[in-house]
Amino acid sequence: MTAEKTDTLIVGAGQAGIAMSEHLTAMDIPHIVLERRRVAESWRSQRWDSLVANGPAWHDRFPNLEFDDVGPDTFPPKERMARYFEDYAGMIDAPIRTNVEVKRVSRCEGRPGFIVETSKGEIEAQRVVAATGPFQVPSYPQIVPEDAGFDQIHSSSYRNPDALADGAVLVVGGGASGCQIAEELRRAGREVYLSIGEHYRPPRSYRNRDYVWWLGVLGKWDEIKTTPKKHIAFAVSGYDGGRTVDFRRLGHAGITVLGMTVAYDDGVLQIADDLIENIKFGDEAYLDVLREADAYVERNGIDLPPEPEAWTIEPDPDCVKNPLHELDLAKANVKTIIWATGFKFDFSWLQVNAFHEDGTPFHKRGISAETGIYFLGLPELTNRASSFIYGCWYDAKYIATHIGVQRAYVAYEKA
Repeated sequence: MTAEKTDTLIVGAGQAGIAMSEHLTAMDIPHIVLERRRVAESWRSQRWDSLVANGPAWHDRFPNLEFDDVGPDTFPPKERMARYFEDYAGMIDAPIRTNVEVKRVSRCEGRPGFIVETSKGEIEAQRVVAATGPFQVPSYPQIVPEDAGFDQIHSSSYRNPDALADGAVLVVGGGASGCQIAEELRRAGREVYLSIGEHYRPPRSYRNRDYVWWLGVLGKWDEIKTTPKKHIAFAVSGYDGGRTVDFRRLGHAGITVLGMTVAYDDGVLQIADDLIENIKFGDEAYLDVLREADAYVERNGIDLPPEPEAWTIEPDPDCVKNPLHELDLAKANVKTIIWATGFKFDFSWLQVNAFHEDGTPFHKRGISAETGIYFLGLPELTNRASSFIYGCWYDAKYIATHIGVQRAYVAYEKA
């Protein structure tokens, strides 16, 4: 059977795949988008019930479509985000095929292009864009044995407090997911332990501007004037209308905040002696943003209201003053452990020479070491905005331009 042919095949119909399709369409480049489940599937099935976008609606969107039923400063709920991408795909008439899984991509022999083996047959493409995003395979350290007697789930499998077994809950991870889940569980009346490591903790807003705005005007999305930060937990969220993540506040609310979980032995967790240091590191990042924001306002003569109360650091709760260095899970009545520890890549389906020895993509701005293979939507693809909604749209435009240039080379014939 002759394989179907196309110029560019995009794997994934989330924000990255849809953005890629828009730019290729604008350039009249034939393409197909394959999605193994539904459009924006990760928003539907890898998120808990109460999740909202991490940025306000005016920012967490593509340039060519605004939310028509959500205020600009609202943090849209996950269902609305999924519908946004469905609407966007319809608006641009993206050639998306759902419920088609890509099983293997390999280079053609004796001719240019790639053979893409899918659950619905083969497709031959001159180029392939891996737009599967940063949330591929749940990742958590194998610290507590699976047979230790506790329910252990990744944050992507958490839905709501009622879905968990009765008893206390240990949440491991100090990023947006861990903080939101811990706070929701505490509000539901659960006893909660929250284990955090080093983290970046900016203000949710300051001087009547959301943090995403400050990221833009201070050049932090691009990190041209600053040293790129190593990959650590990013503690900012839109939960509860958008409030600054503050582990002291969580401690005062009854959550027992712990240092980093490092080991397990016979029912007892060993906790690193780093809680105070981790919180101090987060405070420094928070105060740095305030200083830079004030300097920006003064330097540019902008009329933004002062916010002196933002500089107030709450007193330490008892769990910070006297941090636990071990936690007997049975005595604490912990029945469930939620690992909010992020994801790892899985490009096992991409059988090409485009990876470092550790399996991470080998690329520059999404253009891989294997000619014709591209990556989109990954963290730090171009800058810190790359895995965010607005950032991947601009990265997609760059990649589409490169594809157009490569097509022109191939089409060239000497007169």
